[in-house]
Amino acid sequence: MSGLLKKLPAKLTNKLPAKVSDSTRSPVEKPSSTLKPISNQFTKLLSVTKYLPAGARSSILSKAFGKVVPYVGTTGIYYETVEPNQVVVSLNNNKAVQNHIGSIHAVAITLLAETATGFILGLNLPSDRILLIKSYSVNFHRPIKKGQIAAVASLSDEQRLDILNTPKGEMIIPCVINDRESDSDRDPIVVEMTWAWIPKAELEARRQGKATEKMAEIETENETEAEATVAESDEPSTQNNSDDK
Repeated sequence: MSGLLKKLPAKLTNKLPAKVSDSTRSPVEKPSSTLKPISNQFTKLLSVTKYLPAGARSSILSKAFGKVVPYVGTTGIYYETVEPNQVVVSLNNNKAVQNHIGSIHAVAITLLAETATGFILGLNLPSDRILLIKSYSVNFHRPIKKGQIAAVASLSDEQRLDILNTPKGEMIIPCVINDRESDSDRDPIVVEMTWAWIPKAELEARRQGKATEKMAEIETENETEAEATVAESDEPSTQNNSDDK
């Protein structure tokens, strides 16, 4: 928790995503919830900032989370809603994230979905576990040429309880990508991210096991080399006798 708090910006940045009117935002239904948030480093950070104005809170969370995952922070992802039952993150279509035709790059769209689904899982994961991405599926049925896109990931109370009560498991978390300023009648992009989680102790044991195996391989190689050296030194030496006729 202290590490996350240290990442809070000393002052708010003025570099925020371009504002769009409420009429351009796609309506997003937030799942109703009666569950209390679990206690982990992310929910503690949320509790510290919950009394701030919405804009200031989003700015602080965007800065803090951007430093937790540096690569994500470089893309300009903005955390609009960060709650255990819903996460909404947005991204402006600027030059830094465009492809060769001026549309938001497919990788940037995928990263937005990965961020939304990963954070909503992280908000519901006990601190003794770690999350890992397994696979994802996305169909880019139309280009996103202008404006702002938003990724919306939601979890029901049933799903949140399943995450809490399953020490080791996986879950497909759908994510809707809304093109907020598009006049297209097509459905939004839907991404399915498969996330897994395991106890941190198990991950550490795997790492130690691999390290032990590597050390054993090195020791075996050294022993083999030493045996070969000894065998060579024990071989009788042959010399040319110039007196032999």
